[in-house]
Amino acid sequence: MNLSLYLLTVLIWGTTWIALKLQLGVVAIPVSIVYRFALAALVLFVLLLLSRKLQPMNRRGHLICLAQGLCLFCINFMCFLHASQWIPSGLVAVVFSTATLWNALNARVFFGQKIARNVLLGGGLGLFGLGLLFWPELAGHSASPQTLLGLGLALLGTLCFSAGNMLSSLQQKAGLKPLTTNAWGMAYGATMLAVYCLAQGIAFDVEWSTRYIGSLLYLVIPGSVIGFTAYLTLVGRMGPERAAYCTVLFPVVALNVSAFAEGYQWTAPALAGLVLVMLGNVLVFRKPKALLTAKAATA
Repeated sequence: MNLSLYLLTVLIWGTTWIALKLQLGVVAIPVSIVYRFALAALVLFVLLLLSRKLQPMNRRGHLICLAQGLCLFCINFMCFLHASQWIPSGLVAVVFSTATLWNALNARVFFGQKIARNVLLGGGLGLFGLGLLFWPELAGHSASPQTLLGLGLALLGTLCFSAGNMLSSLQQKAGLKPLTTNAWGMAYGATMLAVYCLAQGIAFDVEWSTRYIGSLLYLVIPGSVIGFTAYLTLVGRMGPERAAYCTVLFPVVALNVSAFAEGYQWTAPALAGLVLVMLGNVLVFRKPKALLTAKAATA
């Protein structure tokens, strides 16, 4: 079961980046996000009510869901979709894979967990790898403020995603399952964005094209209902550290899809950068040798 959930998460979230790119066009970015998570929340609530598995929540639970919706189903996707306007979707996925590094830093901030030396080393490798991946855009004639803006937005979206993970962890420690918290979080996130759109006078247009509707349905069912449920179920079954390994493989899938669909071209620095980003993620979740030795000595 763990292996199936792992592979499912990698395949789905490794391909949703190109679907996000296909959402860009006639419909405003925040409106597309409202459609996605409003529909996903509706599907989850229907499934939970029919199966009688919707858990009751107190005020604290709803407040955390509200914050989770803001971080996990609102601001971060605004950042990712805007970033996709300036940089290839595969590179956005690579930046997203650094969530493993930010999770370690946020665990220090939220829960006071000590940051190990391997985390600092992995973080340094990951950031250096990101520099290599973006070097052709930054050093060549195509370098522009928009490229830096895309990179910055992708990093901000990743930080929000990481904060949402911390909030989800709090909910699970309180006994609330991901299906229930995801349903409420998606509903809250969609509602907040809808209010924002109304306040800004953004029209709720719909693009009745196969490209838009198809990508929307893919993001709603596999990308949101199945993807988030599978990932957070892995967190519950395997722990957040082991579950986070799947994010290391996202760039491999996403960049190859980007090469096929967007004409992304691999270069030697980009390939080296991808390897460093993945190595940095692996190092973050590698148990320090000294700790393993100490455990063996006390066994």
